[in-house]
Amino acid sequence: MSEQQKPLTYEGVLEMIRETDRIVQETAIQMRETDRKLERMIQENSRRHKQTDKKISELGSRIGKIVENMVAGNIIEKFQALNYDVTGCSPHKYFEMKKLGISGEVDLLLDDGDVAILIEVKTTLETADVRKHIERIEKYRRYADARGIGKTQRYVGAVAGAVVMGEAAQFAHENGMYVIVQSGKAVNIVTPPEGFTAKEW
Repeated sequence: MSEQQKPLTYEGVLEMIRETDRIVQETAIQMRETDRKLERMIQENSRRHKQTDKKISELGSRIGKIVENMVAGNIIEKFQALNYDVTGCSPHKYFEMKKLGISGEVDLLLDDGDVAILIEVKTTLETADVRKHIERIEKYRRYADARGIGKTQRYVGAVAGAVVMGEAAQFAHENGMYVIVQSGKAVNIVTPPEGFTAKEW
């Protein structure tokens, strides 16, 4: 037979309340410490993610520059072989006309005075990049016309990619643009399909 339970006294109840209060306070301290540790972990993870994102961005930028340099390397000769008298290659040709709300940048611009070839270079070329480049050339055309140089110069488009995805090359050809791809240590212009005519803007 178990011992009979002692009846609760006023002092016993007070002791239970004090003990419960002590436990609650200790738990609150532990929770605050846990919160501080979690906050430090979140901040450290965030810092590491930012560093990783920065490194990835820098790497992507370097790869992009490598691809641009590869394309620029012998691209003048490639277009000369297609009977364009281009002699100069300007990288990162920025253009802007605020009053028309026009601005943009052409990765590589080949020029012979009569014809300019505007080349967009991508590490991975997709159909969406071709569409954007068409819009860029149209903007450049309006910019040149507004500056008074458009009447004497024609514009031809080309896109380049270390990797060309899906239907990007076909879409570019359908829109009268040349396609430049990596080939060994150099780059080549993809042989356009039969009946291809380079579009002029």
